[in-house]
Amino acid sequence: MTKVKPTKARVATVWLDGCSGCHMSLLDMDEKLILLGEKIELVYSPLVDAKDFPENVDVALVEGSISSEEDLHKIKLIRRNTKVLVALGDCSVTGNIPSMRTVFPLAKVMERVYDENATINKQVPTKVVPRLLERVMPLHEVVKVDVYLPGCPPSADNIFFAVSELLEGRVPEMTSTARFGA
Repeated sequence: MTKVKPTKARVATVWLDGCSGCHMSLLDMDEKLILLGEKIELVYSPLVDAKDFPENVDVALVEGSISSEEDLHKIKLIRRNTKVLVALGDCSVTGNIPSMRTVFPLAKVMERVYDENATINKQVPTKVVPRLLERVMPLHEVVKVDVYLPGCPPSADNIFFAVSELLEGRVPEMTSTARFGA
């Protein structure tokens, strides 16, 4: 008799406006990545060459805040196509460092970056660079978030625990191990 291999969970990781520290923590799982690899299919990530966010994603780990029209479009697409959305890290949970620009008018930010600090070609770009939103937002202000995993970045052990729990059909209880800024 032939054994039927269970289907692997379709997992995506996404990097919006942030530093990629959460993805570095993900990679810091080291050999635990092999254990996860036995249970998941990584269908989208900055770590792979997928260009378009796929349909039918079981778990999406989303790092970063929503700062641009591109981020806004992407997070809505991700939410539509994902069963469980995880806010990965302080930027996605609270807005964190990227949201610090929100205290300044966007026009002043653009002037400072593209005029005052430029040495050549002093102008606000209108192509290639995504149009910034007036206000930077954490994920939950735009879409429903199912699991919050704070930390800057969250530890590799906390990410492994959260993903493992989700793969077993359980909502991870993170209040005793995860905290903001650590």
